[in-house]
Amino acid sequence: MNPKHKTALITGSAKRVGKTLALALAEDGCNIVVHYGRSAAAARETVREIEARGVSAWAFAADLSDEAAVAGIVPRALKLAGRLDILINSASIFPPEDFLSADPKTWDTAMMVNLKTPFLLSQAFARALPDGTPGKIINLLDVVAMRPQNHHFSYTISKTGLAGLTQAMAVALAARNVQVNGIALGAILPNVNDDPALFTRLAEKIPARRTGSPADVVQAMRYLLAADFVTGEIIRVDGGRHLV
Repeated sequence: MNPKHKTALITGSAKRVGKTLALALAEDGCNIVVHYGRSAAAARETVREIEARGVSAWAFAADLSDEAAVAGIVPRALKLAGRLDILINSASIFPPEDFLSADPKTWDTAMMVNLKTPFLLSQAFARALPDGTPGKIINLLDVVAMRPQNHHFSYTISKTGLAGLTQAMAVALAARNVQVNGIALGAILPNVNDDPALFTRLAEKIPARRTGSPADVVQAMRYLLAADFVTGEIIRVDGGRHLV
């Protein structure tokens, strides 16, 4: 799919990796619907930067932990933009707990935001596509989903579930010419709650001997959008960290 003159809905795209993906698609001629949670000022700035690239942009807030709010996202995006061709499930939450400290409330919220919301949005997106119209869904994952460990436990299991959902949706939607793929991120940006020095030290554990950047994720996204015979794949953007 050539993203020029298409429209993408990107969750969590006011800041960080989601914003970088939105700006890259805008450079490719794609109109962008910016979803955000609480970052209203950042979303307005992102819209301004997108529009400066000569395409249209819209922004609205929705609480991804609220199923009723999630149900309104695709209809609202369609009302604003008139069409949707691309869905990127970028938003997620990252509660800092291990197996013993995780509690049912944290678990339920992580599963809602990181797993159930991508399912609901993808289902609504696919249902809204006119017959015969191609579509693309990209889910942002984490390399921890490929090698689960005992940290950020609810997050890790939700992303493991999202990996399975990605492949199951790929099978379900392939005949409708909708490709569903994932990008599993390694050390791309430091977590907002972590010590920045910890992120720097991660390079010692990566075969590439460096951390990555959102630009590396953009390259994977562009490939998956262009590759119409690739579905159910999860590209690891981690400098080889999953190999060691």
